[in-house]
Amino acid sequence: MRTAAAALALWALVHTLRAGVAQPGVALAFGALIAVGELVRQRPAGAPGESARAPLAAAGALAYALLGEVAGAPAPHGAAQTVVVVGLARLVGTVPRAGRGPAGDRLARNLLTCGCVAICVQPLYAAGAGRGQVPLLVLLALPALTTLGDALLTAASARARTGRPYGALLRRELRASGGIGAAVGATGVAIAPATAVAGLWALPVFALPLLLTQCALRRFAAARATRRQTVASLARATEIAGYTPPGHVRRVAVLSRAVGGELGLREPELDLLEHAALMHDIGQLSLVDPVPSGATAPLPPAEQRRIALLGGAVVRQTGVPAEVAVIVERQADPYREQPVTARIVRTVNAYDDWAGQAAGAGGARALERLRSAGGPDFEPGVVEALARVLARGGSTG
Repeated sequence: MRTAAAALALWALVHTLRAGVAQPGVALAFGALIAVGELVRQRPAGAPGESARAPLAAAGALAYALLGEVAGAPAPHGAAQTVVVVGLARLVGTVPRAGRGPAGDRLARNLLTCGCVAICVQPLYAAGAGRGQVPLLVLLALPALTTLGDALLTAASARARTGRPYGALLRRELRASGGIGAAVGATGVAIAPATAVAGLWALPVFALPLLLTQCALRRFAAARATRRQTVASLARATEIAGYTPPGHVRRVAVLSRAVGGELGLREPELDLLEHAALMHDIGQLSLVDPVPSGATAPLPPAEQRRIALLGGAVVRQTGVPAEVAVIVERQADPYREQPVTARIVRTVNAYDDWAGQAAGAGGARALERLRSAGGPDFEPGVVEALARVLARGGSTG
């Protein structure tokens, strides 16, 4: 992917240097919009596997690729200059945030998707098709194809990095990019014809709603991260009080989220799962005598259910969603009666109880014990999903 993007960028740069920059002011205006969008891109909310998105930059790049006229005058910048402007603007917007996450794959995807749109549309303008002569269906279909292409490339990159099944990664990307992808496409399609009529004044007018939406998403992400930190702090109470070994709840939470991703759970479900995993042992605080080593998996089923119900009652007093309390309460039920999130917490908790902090043979023995236990306790599909996650080193990507 990076090689293809580099080849496209090199071709575009050579072509642009030979032909010269058409309408430098227009190129600078769109470049500034894309760079600003990259600077203020949405940060991940803190959950493993989430990637930063720059909807304003994507909308600006799409609009420049679809641009055929500026205030009634032809815009002869062509596909090559589109790739150069988008690439340079993305780089300018990325430099101040260097070191905050991998940007190479994201830039490669942006260049490839934007370049494909420009190569499809710009030759039509060069051949004499003016505003209104490019079929509307083409202008509407290209943003959708761009979103699909970006999801395909993102899933391929994640597959190479984590080894997870490509189909599950693609479904996750399509779900994650559905709403924001529609907003980006609508904004990009609106900016291009508006600029053709009103000139560059259309850029701030049509970009402002998307920018405000992005700011709202950032506030939501910040609140979500704060809630995660609050839940994590509450969960540590069992460790501080000596009821569970250090690191147990964190390990269960990380592995549970990874297994949930392996099974195709959506982002809201993964959040609830992570919170429940962090608080799955909080019912032990109600016990007079701590469970030896904090391990609940070896306890009789009735005692496990009693601790789970005590934990659910505590969770309901913390202000987290009621679904989290339900997962905590039902983690000790027979798996056929549990929601999949409770099955995951039960399985991962048992694995960590039996493996402890041991690596290698200890973990392998715990996994084999899960497989042999079977019966009403652990769903085989969840156990195998855990095995695949462990085979990748516990990857949460």
